[in-house]
Amino acid sequence: METVLVREYRSDLLECVHSGHIAIVGEGGLLKGYAGDPGFVSFTRSAAKPLQAIPGIRGGIAEQYGLASAEIALMTASHRGESYHIDTLESISSKIGIEESQMICATSYPLDLKSHEQAIRGFGKRKFYHNCSGKHMGILSYSKLKGLPLDGYAQPGHPVQQEIISTIAYMADVAPESIGLGTDGCGLPVFALPLTALANAYLKLACPDLISDEPTRRAVNVITSAMNTHPEMVSGHGRLDSILLEDGNIIAKGGFKGVYCFGLRQERLGISFKILDGSEEEWGLIVQSILEQLGYSQKNTLEKLRSAFSGIIYNDGGRQVGHAASEFQLELI
Repeated sequence: METVLVREYRSDLLECVHSGHIAIVGEGGLLKGYAGDPGFVSFTRSAAKPLQAIPGIRGGIAEQYGLASAEIALMTASHRGESYHIDTLESISSKIGIEESQMICATSYPLDLKSHEQAIRGFGKRKFYHNCSGKHMGILSYSKLKGLPLDGYAQPGHPVQQEIISTIAYMADVAPESIGLGTDGCGLPVFALPLTALANAYLKLACPDLISDEPTRRAVNVITSAMNTHPEMVSGHGRLDSILLEDGNIIAKGGFKGVYCFGLRQERLGISFKILDGSEEEWGLIVQSILEQLGYSQKNTLEKLRSAFSGIIYNDGGRQVGHAASEFQLELI
């Protein structure tokens, strides 16, 4: 059964209830804590992006194309289309010799409001504005490196997609055939896993020493170092991903429809959760509560989260009209 994660109040009257599931695992994938059903199967959505980047980095795209750390970070991103994101995408495109038009993701406007307004006044929609465009460039670059067809790179049967599936299975300690497949909003395959398995994969992202395969371990070190060094590339200024990644002890990435994952290096824990109504406004409150209940020692990170995600609800005119609060209690093992 799901559990209540967050309640929202307007004028002190209950307006919304957000329920879901949380899984916390330690070494060996052992369950260390939970709320609701830790085995709940959820699509990964964009939380899979750091995992999807592993085959290309492991296969040598950084060395072959001279990719900078910021460019590698953008390949894990759900970026907001800010100017520095687009400049970095232009650089990747130039280095690997693949055009924006070769990506299958739809043309979009930037998610960042200021950049959105500038795009409307400028050249309109672009594929580079799509929040998944960095991931697409990474997969295309690896396909090119291996001499594989670029057409059809998004099909589940494409060799690079098959390598991605096997890599996710390896990181999550599940059989590849047990992973459910769907199609993500950007057109690439998306993966369905139990929250415990997804948390286990994030534990390995945070603690690569748990990865026995040396090339995979090296790739994970490169990817996660890039994410922590360039947190603004992974999401955008003031976003939860970027705030958490400013903490060198955390590797984190969210996905659409309410899924969020992070790993703690010193504590050697992987955490994943799913908000069943697909909302992401509550992510910051839920992460705060999880860290507080775990006794997280990095007070600066907690202060940043409390400042950015206070739970106060404002109307369009900036007036306080309500509040939200986390309601769950972790069962710690």
